[in-house]
Amino acid sequence: MTTPDYHLAPRDGPLILSAPHPGRQLPPDMAARMTQAALDQPDADHQIDRLYDFAGELGATVLTAAWSRYVVDLNRPPDNSPLYPGQFGSGLAPAETFDGDLIYKEGRAPGAEDVAARVARYWRPYHAQLGAQIARIRARHGYCLVWDCHSIAPIAPRLFDGRLPDINLGSFSGAACPTAVAEAVLEAIPRDAAYSRVRDGRFKGGYITRHYGDPANRVFALQLELAQSAYLGPDQRRIDADKQAAIRPVLRAMIDTFLSEAPKHV
Repeated sequence: MTTPDYHLAPRDGPLILSAPHPGRQLPPDMAARMTQAALDQPDADHQIDRLYDFAGELGATVLTAAWSRYVVDLNRPPDNSPLYPGQFGSGLAPAETFDGDLIYKEGRAPGAEDVAARVARYWRPYHAQLGAQIARIRARHGYCLVWDCHSIAPIAPRLFDGRLPDINLGSFSGAACPTAVAEAVLEAIPRDAAYSRVRDGRFKGGYITRHYGDPANRVFALQLELAQSAYLGPDQRRIDADKQAAIRPVLRAMIDTFLSEAPKHV
């Protein structure tokens, strides 16, 4: 199912792959208010959904957003409360890029009413569909697994110091997914694989992981924040075929482990 808001591929397995940030669509009226820096969309999770093209083999439902995160950030709370208090966060309707460039021309940033309208028009349809798919799968299997697919530039000084590990797995410190399951997923990465990794480091999981992950009710959620240097070419926009070939089996091993280990803890 493809709508202006998202693409949905519903399947019958217990897993959902959610991708809230690869979208680049901008409503024309918003685009006209934005700077060139924003129109270049540096903060999109560029082509992250293409790394999971094995989803059909797993019977996984896939939900992929179409709108840019600059319209409204689907991985932020609808009340715009901070995910990481005391640290820089881009917010529900960001005014600046991760690098600090203005997203809107002078005097054209959205006000409170505009943001509320965006939540109603763009944020809620995605979350209504995600919630419906979780309920459908949980009714079918007795549990549901959510894997939230993200990527980010490996160096972003306003967000974190130094260089980000290649693989950043977030379980909201065990609140969204049992620690034993998250640890097994991270351990599924071959020891000799040339990827640095961390669990619940700088990125512990955003709104989707925190809100939908509910182990007591048999919904486990993990967020994977992948450094874009692990799969994109020099332009940081398009997939590098060799990097894709190297990272895909790692992602597959992690998700296979999620599927095999989670039922032991429901």
